[in-house]
Amino acid sequence: MQTRFPFVDWFRNSSPYINAHRGRTFVILIEGEAVANGRGEQLIQDLALLHTLGVRLVVVYGIRPQVGAALAEAGIEPVRHDGRWVADAPIMRCVERVAAEQRLWLEARLSLGLPNTPMHGVELTAVSGNLVMAKPLGVREGIDFDHSGEVRRVRSAAVEALLERGSLVILPPLGFSSTGEVFDLDAAEVAQQAAVALKADKLILLGEAEGLHDASGALLRQLTPDEATSLRRAAAPGSEMARHLAAACEAARHGVARTHLVSWHDHDALIGELFTRDGVGTMITQHRYEQLRPAELGDVAGLLELLRPLEERGMLVARSRERLEHEIDDYLVIERDGMIIGCAALHPFVDAAMAELACVAVHGDYRGGARGALLLAEIERRARRRGIRALFALTTHTAHWFFEHGFRLADIDALPPLRREAYNHARKSKILLKPLD
Repeated sequence: MQTRFPFVDWFRNSSPYINAHRGRTFVILIEGEAVANGRGEQLIQDLALLHTLGVRLVVVYGIRPQVGAALAEAGIEPVRHDGRWVADAPIMRCVERVAAEQRLWLEARLSLGLPNTPMHGVELTAVSGNLVMAKPLGVREGIDFDHSGEVRRVRSAAVEALLERGSLVILPPLGFSSTGEVFDLDAAEVAQQAAVALKADKLILLGEAEGLHDASGALLRQLTPDEATSLRRAAAPGSEMARHLAAACEAARHGVARTHLVSWHDHDALIGELFTRDGVGTMITQHRYEQLRPAELGDVAGLLELLRPLEERGMLVARSRERLEHEIDDYLVIERDGMIIGCAALHPFVDAAMAELACVAVHGDYRGGARGALLLAEIERRARRRGIRALFALTTHTAHWFFEHGFRLADIDALPPLRREAYNHARKSKILLKPLD
């Protein structure tokens, strides 16, 4: 049954992510091109929404196009080397001015209580300051980079204190030295170093590209830093892709659990990446902590251990080792560090173009997330590939979960003949049906 309001289904499906993100620390880089192309207002509203949902936000902003325009207006042609410009005194004056202007613009927009937007009635305290310490790049390959610098350290304790007070922290692409100098920094490096220093849960890089693609042009959903190495090497030095990949890979290697590459061109990218099952961009992560995959015979012992508590409580029909081994090709599992923590089975009835969704289970220590929904989504994809037009499920305890995921009550006549004959009337399981469009 289709809801009258598509938003309701989206909201139901996003609720596990809302719970998972509450209290987490996200470092978000907004490149200067996003603001220059009119996307700043929407992104500000999305930041306000994340703040209201309890996410602790550190926002890093880029200023490259704005500084480039200011330099062109002043008739200054910067010396560039290896993707960075040499920030001499005239260039540094432009950098400082533009950085201040952009910070004030961000703070002003974050202070608006815009009606009919996520910012209506929201009071955000945005704080910036000398939170990033820097050092000069120095002389490299015979080039003196003057006031072009790199991050020495992020004052993580000061940033943490601000986040604990409910503030949104703004970091410009500037750094300060103990001698009172100001240095021009790469915004992507600032974001990466901040994420590492804060042990952030996520680093989100909003750039031109929607993510990374394979040779056929298909979007790559998840990569390790090692898998991204060839793409990083192929990117032009100093390009946004090179900078973002360097930041993502370094963050992953230094303990940031997830880095997301998404495009500011997509108005739904930030929220879509964080609150939908598949996301919209590419995620870089050092370890594949969990993977969803087809079950193998070697998983039977893990499946038995996962299912036993649910069978003892009467939530699932008991399955023997022999039955699991015989039906193992019907199963999907979620494995976490070698442990089976979730499973689901798809038993097809080809003549009826239907299939039974069975044995949906998630380990008790890992419930409350989106793993059940993830299993269901993969089961549905597998069913569609086989030409299945509808799923059915039998349950005695968890009908509400199926209702939330698009199933509706049906009677026994809706079952395929073979399954109808095997129905256990003593168990009185509810019959639930979901058409696959």
